[in-house]
Amino acid sequence: MDTLDTLRTRKKAATRQSLHEAALRLAMEHGLDGVTVEDIADAVGVSRRTFSNYFANKEDAILHADRERTGLLVSLVEGRPPGEKPWQALRAACRELYRAHPVPDREWVAQLRLLRRHPSLLARQAGDQFTLERDLIAVLLARGHGLDQELARLTAATFLATLRTGNVLWLEGPEEQPLPELVDRLLGRVQLR
Repeated sequence: MDTLDTLRTRKKAATRQSLHEAALRLAMEHGLDGVTVEDIADAVGVSRRTFSNYFANKEDAILHADRERTGLLVSLVEGRPPGEKPWQALRAACRELYRAHPVPDREWVAQLRLLRRHPSLLARQAGDQFTLERDLIAVLLARGHGLDQELARLTAATFLATLRTGNVLWLEGPEEQPLPELVDRLLGRVQLR
């Protein structure tokens, strides 16, 4: 029975990933408004109903990888050694995340960034960032280290702002340093306890 559940789980994960990749590719080729859920389902060879079993809409399909990555980041912070200070735990979890999910090339990221400026994606992205910050605050508070609500919020917000800054510097500047190294360097410049 476990083997059957494992196969079923893997098949579901593969279908979800295929739908995400098709949604992203089609939206980058035709613009978000030029793609329908039916187009995405057809590209993967599944029905509209199957698509709906995985995603509520095309925007959710496009943002799937981001949501997976942020969920992994929260888990990585949770799994850090208990004695590690909050900022060290965040920084180490970020390094682990980049090792687990290598950064794509700049051109692809630039195209993706343009796509994500679409109004229907912006609101979802803002909501996702709020959720990530809330989840990181909860993890930091659970880890202890004398953090109160205010300091946990400040730490999580500073961490996320540093990540965004690193991404922008890497994408828009002549920065030759790989993104993971740039982000780690920026995180090292922040002085938090």
